[in-house]
Amino acid sequence: MKNYVLKRLVTSVFTLLAILLVLFVLMQLMPGSPFNDEKLNDSQREALYAKYGLDDPVVVQFGRYVGNMLHGDLGVSYKISKNTPISQMLETRLPVSLFIGGFAVSIGAVVGLILGLIAALKHDTILDSLATIISVIGVSVPSYVFALALSYSLGFKLQWFPMLYNLKDSFNSSVLPSISLSMFTMASIARFTRSEMLEVLGSDYMLLAESKGISGFSLIFRHALRNALIPIVTVLAPLVVDLMTGSLVVEKIFAIPGVGSLLVNAIQSNDYNVVISLSFIYSALYILIMLVVDILYGVIDPRIRLAKKGD
Repeated sequence: MKNYVLKRLVTSVFTLLAILLVLFVLMQLMPGSPFNDEKLNDSQREALYAKYGLDDPVVVQFGRYVGNMLHGDLGVSYKISKNTPISQMLETRLPVSLFIGGFAVSIGAVVGLILGLIAALKHDTILDSLATIISVIGVSVPSYVFALALSYSLGFKLQWFPMLYNLKDSFNSSVLPSISLSMFTMASIARFTRSEMLEVLGSDYMLLAESKGISGFSLIFRHALRNALIPIVTVLAPLVVDLMTGSLVVEKIFAIPGVGSLLVNAIQSNDYNVVISLSFIYSALYILIMLVVDILYGVIDPRIRLAKKGD
């Protein structure tokens, strides 16, 4: 298991370095400039380029860029909040997005897994039909529609939860946006759980397990669900990153000070440092999640790590 995890770690590090290179190249190719203000003359622009090291050779810029990124120095904002360290800008925004995203993932994964299990175990019954209908609605209806409906019904009418995000009451303020964001994840997990469980329950080894007298909780969770988890975990991984990096529309509806709105503002104002820093954070999160998924593969199914070991 140690060798398996070590290989995944090495692969993740090289992937992250490759992403840094791609982001740097894209930054060099981006049109426009963060200093497009018409009030600036050529000498003032040259002074700004010199101040931020943008007139240095590309190789020097790349070396400084990689070193700073790997040390956690994301640079400063050129335009949105001039000369403010980006890490300082993210101190309040990133935890909010991560908390709401993590909350949404938890709700979606748990509820989706339960719905999928019920649909598979009660195949061709009214419960199966209800679970399928809920899954179709969750996949078909955009998250901002759920956000508006929940905000009006539970926020405005019943006043159970705040309609707008409040940093002093972060948990209650996170409930409605998290439920809104979790619907697509819940529906996707429910559909995959149902289809995978039906396939597993009809397999030969399940019949063999039943013939040995295994039944009930042990049959479903130790044998059936464990063999169905790998495709489910694979589907869940990219959804986790999408949710944890925020949804711009949902953030707007609930006035959430997250990273989604910051990224859009940075793109609109050509604030390259902020765009690249957020892209790097998104990429690092994705690599981290995929690393966790790879390790979970080996935990769920030992044959995977044994196969890798034999390669």
